[in-house]
Parts: sequence; C-alpha cells; structure tokens
Amino acid sequence: MTLAQRALEQLQAWPDLTAGPASCGTGRAISTPRSEIAHFHSDHDVDLHLTSRAIRRFSDDLRESTAIRLVPGSRWVTVHLDCDTDLDLLMSLVSVALKAHQQGPAPDALESAAPLGCNFHRVTVLSRDQAAIL
Repeated sequence: MTLAQRALEQLQAWPDLTAGPASCGTGRAISTPRSEIAHFHSDHDVDLHLTSRAIRRFSDDLRESTAIRLVPGSRWVTVHLDCDTDLDLLMSLVSVALKAHQQGPAPDALESAAPLGCNFHRVTVLSRDQAAIL
C-alpha cells in the first residue's frame, strides 16, 4: 500500500470527511460539507486546500519542508509523500486545513471565493534521489 493510499484510508475514517472524485478531474478528493480539503493525484502527490491566511501563518515552515511545494497565489499546497514523516506532515496539515475552513465564510460564499483549482499540473515534484542528482 502506498503512502497516499494509507493517508486516504486514514482520512476517510475521520468524522465529517468523505471521499469522492476530485473536482479537477484527476484522482480522489477528501471533502467536508463545506469544501474539498485534499486531492490525491498519484501514489506520492497530494494537493491540500489551505486558506491564504493559513499559508501566510505557516509560510516559513512550509518553505523549509522538502515535502512541500507552494505555487504563488494558490490556496493549495502540494505535499510529496516519500516517507512516513511526510505522511505525518500531511495529516497535521489536514488538521490545519479543517480548522481554517471551519472558521471561513459560509458555503455559498466559498463558491465566489473558490481557488482557481488545485496545483495539479502546476507543480513538478522530483523525488529526493532525482533532486540530489541535480
């Protein structure tokens, strides 16, 4: 079982989270009744929907992580899962995302303020082995 599969299984067991097709058309999504929280695009890459405020709050820590890719202006961060520590990071960030979205606007206001979409095809993630070669 891949790390992404493990994460998806664990998150489906969390209260108020459901799995379904990702709105971008690729992979599976984990959603709350208010919004999509994560898109599982491959065995290693997960896009996580944070708020702009949460990204600003944790930006220094996110930039330091080798598992995180940020796209300027996007409210999604890409988490590359290579090891169990990356999985732990993803689970922690899902908790942050859930709290951030609970404090956000009402669901119908989310439609007009929705992010342009996840980072799928906007981020290239190299494995740690590939990055070491460069």
